[in-house]
Amino acid sequence: MGDKAHAHPGAAGRATAADHPASVRNVVLVGHSGSGKTTLVEALALTAGAVNRAGRVEDGGTVSDYDEIEHRQQRSVQLSLVPVDWDGYKINILDTPGYADFVGELRAGLRAADAALFVVSASDGVDGSTRMVWEECAAVGMPRAIVVTHLESARADFEEMTRICAEAFGGDDPDAVLPLYLPLRGPEAPDGHAPVTGLIGLLTQRLFDYASGERREAEPGPELRQLIEDARNRLIEGIIAESEDETLMDRYLGGEEIDLKTLVQDLERAVARGTFFPVLAAAPAAEGARQGLGTVELLELVTGGFPTPLERPAPSVTTPDGTARAVEACDPDGPLLAEVVKTASDPYVGRVSLVRVFSGTLRPDATVHVSGHGLNDRGHEDHDVDERIGTLSAPFGKQQRALTHCIAGDLASVAKLNRAETGDTLSAKDDPLLMEPWRMPDPLLPLAIEAHSKADEDKLSQGLGRLVAEDPTMRLEQNPATHQVVLWCLGEAHADVALERLRNRYGVQVDVVPHKVSLRETFAGTSSGRGRHVKQSGGHGQFAICEIEVEPLPNGSGIEFVDKVVGGAVPRQFIPSVEKGVRAQAARGVAAGYPLIDVRVTLRDGKAHSVDSSDAAFQTAGALALREAAADARIHLLEPVAEVSVLVGDDYVGAVMSDLSGRRGRVVGTEQAGGGRTLVRAEVPEIEIGRYAVDLRSISHGTARFDRHYARHEPMPQQIAERIRERTADS
Repeated sequence: MGDKAHAHPGAAGRATAADHPASVRNVVLVGHSGSGKTTLVEALALTAGAVNRAGRVEDGGTVSDYDEIEHRQQRSVQLSLVPVDWDGYKINILDTPGYADFVGELRAGLRAADAALFVVSASDGVDGSTRMVWEECAAVGMPRAIVVTHLESARADFEEMTRICAEAFGGDDPDAVLPLYLPLRGPEAPDGHAPVTGLIGLLTQRLFDYASGERREAEPGPELRQLIEDARNRLIEGIIAESEDETLMDRYLGGEEIDLKTLVQDLERAVARGTFFPVLAAAPAAEGARQGLGTVELLELVTGGFPTPLERPAPSVTTPDGTARAVEACDPDGPLLAEVVKTASDPYVGRVSLVRVFSGTLRPDATVHVSGHGLNDRGHEDHDVDERIGTLSAPFGKQQRALTHCIAGDLASVAKLNRAETGDTLSAKDDPLLMEPWRMPDPLLPLAIEAHSKADEDKLSQGLGRLVAEDPTMRLEQNPATHQVVLWCLGEAHADVALERLRNRYGVQVDVVPHKVSLRETFAGTSSGRGRHVKQSGGHGQFAICEIEVEPLPNGSGIEFVDKVVGGAVPRQFIPSVEKGVRAQAARGVAAGYPLIDVRVTLRDGKAHSVDSSDAAFQTAGALALREAAADARIHLLEPVAEVSVLVGDDYVGAVMSDLSGRRGRVVGTEQAGGGRTLVRAEVPEIEIGRYAVDLRSISHGTARFDRHYARHEPMPQQIAERIRERTADS
């Protein structure tokens, strides 16, 4: 790292099919919105020779349409792949969204990659959501490095940013987060700002000057010696502390000069193991320049320090019936095992799937088995079908460059997988397999929608099906209680993108309507009612009389019907008719139109006519009796209450608890969760937390997350219940 000279590789930078997993590197870029991830991808593609100037491929297309504003906005909310070649390696660069609403795309990128590059803005620092992603990577041992961007900002301070990163990411060992290079600033401009023109390699003790637009190596001047020596000594100590050679530290402390080759090898091993996290700096190329500052160093780190796909164990694998199956990690000649990490719709070629191959080799026109994926609760059907794939390609902006194959460890776009969805497993049709899916965030912001017109109603179901097939973080609900179609999203931006895709991609116009919670009714005390349905017209008449008693039951009891008629006052064949009428009226409600629950209805007496009594007549009488009983009773309006668990930083616990109390919530407990965070558990009426996914993010500055589960229905405060009854009556 840092001791190689690189010519501009030109068109050779375009990625083709890899022939061995050892020559592949899969790296995901992580960082908050505005940190400079997409600009960094452009700069890396330019340096690797995949483009001939920022944003342009050499045949006039674009790198994911970087130079078009609307496509930049599209890229900001979805995972994208830019493959490049560098020094004989194929590097698959996965650019993830920085918005918290699109964490599903981020998780997909983490699944597809073998290492993560955290992009941090020198002017903005490290936000809470980036820290949370770092912890996710740490939990699975994913190798990581940090790149500091926006060094051109007047507020940029690389040394201070390195200290902040060590504090945020180093945990108990801040010396595991150290810079490999120091930025070198040029002469001050008239505005007093000195631009960064080069980097000082701490291990090689060489200066890499980018002032000319290409990387040039030079000897640092004597005025830099002390700066280099102090930072270099600390870096060497950090590397040696992670070395597998336990004698190295003693030799170093004893005054022995450790040779550069040993240091670089130990550095690369520590990075690949995920125990040392180097900090680098980068800036985009100036107009007309061929290389952006720090891009060569980043590409060297990716190829030399990040692990190969061979070093990553395959996720847990079973057969579709659940039998455990051992699959050797990353064997191109092994059984086919691949996963759809992203699904998109192209207006010209249809559904396009981004696939990571974990074992075997994927080839065009092959028939594969599609298995998946256990997300029935989100509107996704299980898959267990054979499909013939179309072409394989390497995506590059608007272009899809055809591939002859895709080996284990590599990624490719696959056309015409019409049934496969994000998270599904692809395997050989005669040897079907199923991979354990990655953890999806739970969508907690409801978006109730209705078709705008009859024409939209005809297309709505298909459009929604395609939408959730692309995005497993979205849950589609057909609520039987409220009769609403609800898209559960991760936040407002996520909901906006869903509506935009329905409108522009699938041609479905929808209206957003207020989301309803499933209210219920119950009796506050015992009451009696008499249902009399007596009519006489030409021919047979209608005659049915029944008397009932209604009493409340404990929560969760439902509707209980009891027959206590004596002497045959109501003939046996009509008892079920009364019950049917009672239950039908209970489903329609007795006060505000919400279903009645948790009552016992006892049929005590009644009258029948030998000719005019009928099933229909006693159904009507049963319903009338229940309505009369309700008219003479106090009816509680019940609201659903959720168990809410909020994981929040200790600094925001007070604000969260105060906010929950303002939502009529009851805090039932708190406990320390480690890492300076607290788990707050509360019971909150669901009507008060419709927008909690948005509000909590604001309260905690993006550092908290929560989950919710239905607990029970309980009586609503009288004043709120009256307002709802008034609205129901007005409508």
